[in-house]
Amino acid sequence: MRAAILIAASMILLPIAVRPALASEIWIFAIFGLGLNLLLGYTGLLSFGQGTFFGSAAYVAGWLLKSYGINVFFALGVGLGVGALSALAVGYLCVQRSGLYFIMLTFALNQLFYFVAYQWTSVTGGEDGMQGVPRPEFLGLDFGDPRVYYVFVSILFLACLWLMQRIVESPLGQILQAIRENELRAEAVGYHAPRFKLLAFVIGGAFSGAAGVLYAMLFGIVPLEAIGFVFSGNVVFATLIGGSGSLYGPIIGSFVFIWLSESMSVVWARWPLLLGVAFVIVVLFLRGGVVEAWHRFWTWRRSSKPAT
Repeated sequence: MRAAILIAASMILLPIAVRPALASEIWIFAIFGLGLNLLLGYTGLLSFGQGTFFGSAAYVAGWLLKSYGINVFFALGVGLGVGALSALAVGYLCVQRSGLYFIMLTFALNQLFYFVAYQWTSVTGGEDGMQGVPRPEFLGLDFGDPRVYYVFVSILFLACLWLMQRIVESPLGQILQAIRENELRAEAVGYHAPRFKLLAFVIGGAFSGAAGVLYAMLFGIVPLEAIGFVFSGNVVFATLIGGSGSLYGPIIGSFVFIWLSESMSVVWARWPLLLGVAFVIVVLFLRGGVVEAWHRFWTWRRSSKPAT
């Protein structure tokens, strides 16, 4: 209940505190993080290829928006489908291996998609990106208005959060966590681990694809970086800093990452050093990120209260 109140308050206050476009970007990045967290936090799979699904969906939906003037909901459906299908293809290859080989496969395949996008300039725009992605009206709603688009993105984020909560609390979520804790034991009781890993990939890819379409419409461009390794790494860092394995970790990480990139980049060009320091602290002392730090603080506060 407390988390729901905080999220609701954030949605109301965020567009007042910052530009609506920046507020929308935070929730879009949070949707992106939810998809990764299903892999990293709940299944134990570190993927550096989420940008593959994010960027592929953004390119396909962006091209359809520009060329055929499809509406925003159809574009989202396309993004979900492209994200899921690209994740199915990549995941099928990656789940055949584990550990370091799995991680390197996600990275290598992401680089493959990146260079395809870089060379296919007639469609993707190459290093200039796909520009001129519109935000068409729908049923009288002017999504070109930043405030209207913010409300739209916020509602979609809530829907994604609710859906992800249902997934992680379902039997599927319990199986994924069992695979994370002890894959051999999960297989011993009858669960085919690669199949469930692939399913987690597809679901995470669908979330990433939806985020990619929203991102493209927000800025009116699909930059080449959106399908690159650095962008994939950004969502990993944000999720780890917020707290992987927690439903709310990616949300907190998105706030921290987007806020730092927006506010500190105009003050200090080497602001990513702060992100690096935060990442080192998380790895060494707070494996659960900000969520764990918050939990420790409240535990210490309760234990330090004098008995009555």
